[in-house]
Amino acid sequence: MMIDRRTIPPRASESTWTAADGHLIRRIDWAGAAAERGSILFLPGRGDFYEKYLETLEEWQAAGWRVTASDWRGQAGSGRLGKDPVTGHVADFALWIDDLALLWERWVAQTPGPHVLAAHSMGGHLVLRALIDRRVSPDAVVLSAPMTGMAGPALPLPLLHAAARLMCAVGDPTRPAWKWSEKPGELPAYRSTLLTHDPARYADEQWWREARPELVMGPASWRWVERAFASWRRIETPGTLEAVDVPVLIISTASDKLVSHPANLRAAARLPKGELLALGKEAHHELLREVDAVRGPIMARIAEFLDRTVPAQ
Repeated sequence: MMIDRRTIPPRASESTWTAADGHLIRRIDWAGAAAERGSILFLPGRGDFYEKYLETLEEWQAAGWRVTASDWRGQAGSGRLGKDPVTGHVADFALWIDDLALLWERWVAQTPGPHVLAAHSMGGHLVLRALIDRRVSPDAVVLSAPMTGMAGPALPLPLLHAAARLMCAVGDPTRPAWKWSEKPGELPAYRSTLLTHDPARYADEQWWREARPELVMGPASWRWVERAFASWRRIETPGTLEAVDVPVLIISTASDKLVSHPANLRAAARLPKGELLALGKEAHHELLREVDAVRGPIMARIAEFLDRTVPAQ
């Protein structure tokens, strides 16, 4: 199946939806599909945008799913929450979870079941938080390299959280937490080695950033980092994931330098209906944008998981 990854498909429609406080958030829908399989709602990662996943979304649509993807408020084409157009800031992850809960309620009312939540990286973290807090009730969940924890120093989580709180206290919490490049928003040369082995798919991201400058985002703010540690601690709390009674497929790679593979292994083991596809050096962080030899089996495993856990009605 040949898919133009640099064109919004003719069957797809871009629009916005309105959050509870009036904030407009971008979405894309394949509303004209027959949707004999059900519906999938996809959420991207931090600093991410749904244009990067058009290939995956189109493949799901072709398989009979009614597909929707949405920005998170404050990134991609849905505005910014900090003091500049590049830094990824949020006051609290609860804001995103509230947005997801509202979108979920409206989307489920408008789409055929079964209803599947799929997400990448930070999106996966927020989906797990929404499941723990009983804000969403999907029939199945697919998580690509979910940020159940962050890769970094092997220090106790409370210590990492305390350090982030200190950095927020001694300076402006909306300031960038790390330096990315001399030019704000410019992609550093080493970044491709963190995300995918596929240079063509990696180049798609730069193409979209140039075609749609509003998509450009750089480092996270210190408040984002502090809130991420706080939310990670919530997920690590005993009894949280253990109470999630939904089939969840976690796809994770040991070579991930952005999210914690060990945390993903723990999460999959703690989920009562958790399943794990563990990869190694053949895959970097952006699992759905890997080379065909890696991505193909991943997509096949997702299809098998959905056919088994939420068969066609």
